[in-house]
Amino acid sequence: MRRQFLIGLVFAVIAAYSYANDSGVVKLVAVSNAAELGYAPQVSNEREIKVTATLQNIPKKAETWDVEVTLETHTKALGDDLTKSSMLIAGGKQYMPLGWEGAPPGGHHRKGKLHFKAIAPPPDAVELQIRLAGDPAPRSFKWMLK
Repeated sequence: MRRQFLIGLVFAVIAAYSYANDSGVVKLVAVSNAAELGYAPQVSNEREIKVTATLQNIPKKAETWDVEVTLETHTKALGDDLTKSSMLIAGGKQYMPLGWEGAPPGGHHRKGKLHFKAIAPPPDAVELQIRLAGDPAPRSFKWMLK
């Protein structure tokens, strides 16, 4: 009896997902959640290292601004100290990170958050630059704030 219930539940979930996916509801929910959680992710995929950066939602009275960063590769260890190789640029000024919260240097996959002091008054746009070892130029990730 319990097994039949579980099998029926699985089919109901699959049917509901299929219906929602066909009707576009899933896409609307995904877009809504992305807007609530922060800004669109930016991706740089160069020299066999993929870097994804996402500016997190910035509350009006935030003390820090956070950027989630994911690094992925299959060819070498990711040994960069992101607090030394990253900066936020806004209004022509450079801001160094206050810290990194996440995976330490090394390995092929790293994820964490760079923390920056909140910029007041908020600029129209911000740019995150990350210069990884061996990169000829910094990787650039930009977001419009207003």
